[in-house]
Amino acid sequence: MTSENFEHISESWQRLVDRVDLDGLVRLIDHTVSDRDWTRLVRIRDACTSAVKTGRQVWPIATLANYRLALWAPAEFACRALDDSLRTFMPGPISEILAVHHSWGDLAPHLETSPDRSLVAHERALRGDIIDSNEFTTLDMPFTPQSWEPSYDIPTYTDDGGQFAAPPVPPTTTVSTTSSETIDDPDTTTAFRLLVEPWTAASNGRADIAIVEGAGLAALGALGMNDARRCEIESSLALRWLVWAASSGGAHGRRRGRANGRSLTWWFLHQFLDLGDAWPTDPDQLGERITDLTFHLWDTNEPMTGWSLQLTIEDSMTGLSCALHAKDAA
Repeated sequence: MTSENFEHISESWQRLVDRVDLDGLVRLIDHTVSDRDWTRLVRIRDACTSAVKTGRQVWPIATLANYRLALWAPAEFACRALDDSLRTFMPGPISEILAVHHSWGDLAPHLETSPDRSLVAHERALRGDIIDSNEFTTLDMPFTPQSWEPSYDIPTYTDDGGQFAAPPVPPTTTVSTTSSETIDDPDTTTAFRLLVEPWTAASNGRADIAIVEGAGLAALGALGMNDARRCEIESSLALRWLVWAASSGGAHGRRRGRANGRSLTWWFLHQFLDLGDAWPTDPDQLGERITDLTFHLWDTNEPMTGWSLQLTIEDSMTGLSCALHAKDAA
């Protein structure tokens, strides 16, 4: 392309920015990504970011350009998506988006030591990459999933955004609950509320937990449920549900990603199992204690819509159970 043609194209899309022609700018980004012209995509993003500062409402275009850059561009360009101030409006955390199509080996040379680098490393580890154990981390847990952990559900990112399907729910049977007094456990309660915080703090959801001495049905009764449907599930599926919920932003909150979701799940289980004040938790001890737990998914015979986490956990070692009830409408 000659310099004259390049200047003509630059003038053309700059006019789209000046006119706040959102439809035209979306088409321009589509063509630019199709042409794999990453330099132009960065220029469009930067022009839109600058225009936002002068009052022109083109921030959705800046966000779209930055999202496509992180998702599709080669690593040396994709990592430049970390520089943009509007990345928080993307459909998911940039660490998770960068991890979709780029290996850790491709990304690492372009990432400075930072929390962003740490989260990208954790996300790539969840996709099967081997990360050096000496790599800097902001999450107090191993990069490599443990033998007792499942393969956590992989989010899907496309040009149109992200899809974060919930894990499956096996068939349930109707049960009657029992009554019990709740036990005050502020550490476990706080850890659960943190697990689903975006659903309640940044959206319209609610989160309730009841901890009792007794079985899971007693915990459900302490939540105020007289009848329910439930099914026993393996710990692997329970962990998938907990990480899915902790990764999610609910209806209106910001998605936190699988790396953070896994960390928050470990923290919640560490508290419920009362593994002591020391943190990080010992992975082997946590995995061994999880074998003492019995998990049930439950519902109240209502359609599952929006975002929902309804789980009971029974600890055979301590005799304690908890019932979790978090919901956020679509």
